[in-house]
Amino acid sequence: MIPQATTIDEVIVLLHNIILQSIQEKSTKGYFSVLYLKVTQKVKEGIAKGTFQNGPRMEKLDVIFANRYIKAYYQNQKKMPVSESWEIAFKLTDNYWLIVLQHLLLGMNAHINLDLGIAAAQVCPKEEIHKLQKDFNTINAILSSLVADVERDLCEIWPTLLWILKKTKNFDSFFIDFSMQRAREGAWNFALEMAPLSGSSFDECVLKRDICIAEKAKLVTNSGCFTVSLFKIMRLFEIGDVVEKIKKLED
Repeated sequence: MIPQATTIDEVIVLLHNIILQSIQEKSTKGYFSVLYLKVTQKVKEGIAKGTFQNGPRMEKLDVIFANRYIKAYYQNQKKMPVSESWEIAFKLTDNYWLIVLQHLLLGMNAHINLDLGIAAAQVCPKEEIHKLQKDFNTINAILSSLVADVERDLCEIWPTLLWILKKTKNFDSFFIDFSMQRAREGAWNFALEMAPLSGSSFDECVLKRDICIAEKAKLVTNSGCFTVSLFKIMRLFEIGDVVEKIKKLED
């Protein structure tokens, strides 16, 4: 049976379970789970503080959104088929040469570029979707607030990363093309496209989007000879094993 949450508190419990399982298995799947847990905790705080225009609706969105990741994780653990976008992200968790940042980007690619738009359209179908935009933008602000924390954690795992990100134009263009901000903007446009649809039309649009997002994952692993080579050098000098990196991201 695939576990699914019904409240944001249950989402947090399930994400903790995935992190613990990743630590036990020494799996890089735990990297994205830690990042996602931090996002969920921030959203919960925002709901409690009245940050969102509609708190109950935001919790519903958070739960539906999170359940797509949780379902994909456990389906993959059971060797069951998942979306192409998640299949690529999970398959590459066994790739020794990927650095922590790449694992995070692959998870973000599948979850933000594919899952977020679907969840938004399900919570607010048809014309209701426009009522969600303000709270959707508030989520964006919360996600943006975590970027500095993630950058700090990554730089502790690989201290030279910050210098490279600032000094190397190849990396600058890479992150401009594959940033969280762009992903969220794309997710909103996708939600607007999905909201009027239902039934087979909805499903067909999801499949089409999934193919596109799965293709985009190549930007993470095949972003040019220079960048790929630099990533491999970075991988050799990352500090700590998988478990230590997960715990560093948790700090």
